[in-house]
Amino acid sequence: MLCNKRRRTSTSAATGISDLFDGLPDDLVVVVLGKLSATASSPLDLVNVMITCKRFNRLALHPIVLSKAGPKAFEIQTKNWSESTHRFLKLCVSAGNVEACYTLGMIEFYCLKNRGTGASLMAKAAIKSHPLALYSLAIVQFNGSGGSKSDKNLRAGVALCGRAAYLGHIDALRELGHCLQDGYGVPQNVSEGRRLLIEANARELAYITNSSLRRLHCSRHRQSATDSGGSLLSDFGCNFPAPEAHPANQFLRDWFASGRGSIAEGLRLCSNSGCGRPETRLHEFRRCSVCGNVNYCSRGCQALDWKLRHKTECAPFDRWLIEEDELEGDDDGGVVNRIEQFDDGENVESE
Repeated sequence: MLCNKRRRTSTSAATGISDLFDGLPDDLVVVVLGKLSATASSPLDLVNVMITCKRFNRLALHPIVLSKAGPKAFEIQTKNWSESTHRFLKLCVSAGNVEACYTLGMIEFYCLKNRGTGASLMAKAAIKSHPLALYSLAIVQFNGSGGSKSDKNLRAGVALCGRAAYLGHIDALRELGHCLQDGYGVPQNVSEGRRLLIEANARELAYITNSSLRRLHCSRHRQSATDSGGSLLSDFGCNFPAPEAHPANQFLRDWFASGRGSIAEGLRLCSNSGCGRPETRLHEFRRCSVCGNVNYCSRGCQALDWKLRHKTECAPFDRWLIEEDELEGDDDGGVVNRIEQFDDGENVESE
């Protein structure tokens, strides 16, 4: 319980007017501030409260308030990143805020290149069953991010995907379906893999249609939706807006786009505009085997970007055509098929 310290009488008491705010116990103010932090639509909501008065400034940094802060409270813009912002996130992590663990973990791992710290923070969130943290760690394991190619751990990636999928993460469910279908890190089971892919598509459609923040567009309005630049075509013949990126992914994307963060020569960013993840070594991400112009950190980003834009842009790359022509003249008559066809319609090559 919080101590209810005796406070000095406000200046209004001198005029004979009582200040009821001074009479509110700290416990009650902390509860109200906790509700505010949980429903904050931006970091500014908390900042405006903290600069109101000294008492609010003190109580807004109470561990109970910080532990309840929601994802929007950590929607930090790249231009506002500073040492004080870093300290605020660390305070939230110390208070046990799972969203802060995941957000700061992503920033540390990919932006500040503190791989060990970032991975441990994401693991801390994953232990508390944070679906995004579980899926992000699965991507790290599948790609061997932060290490060499030999550091890939496909079985660990599949296990993390399975846990995230159980908690309702759609991209993790889709990734797991592809792993089963291809025998990637798990014994091959084509029928079960296809079933999971269908389930992922069904969950995706149900999530979109049940969300009050999105509108479902009929296929007859497909052209107008495409012109708006923010919609994609689902596997069920309907257009709907692309899902909103998590604040951590938005920060990653803006960090590298603004030039504050730099990646080594030859490394690439994930081509899904809502992801923001960079490669940590050469040829870490999968590349489209048809055009060779895009690359993805995961199947989830691949599937989303295919529906969002790449389906209309993908065209055969001349290099593949030349190599296939050369292979046609082999003595055994065999031709290497470089294109993997998936149920979602994407074509990617693992490097």
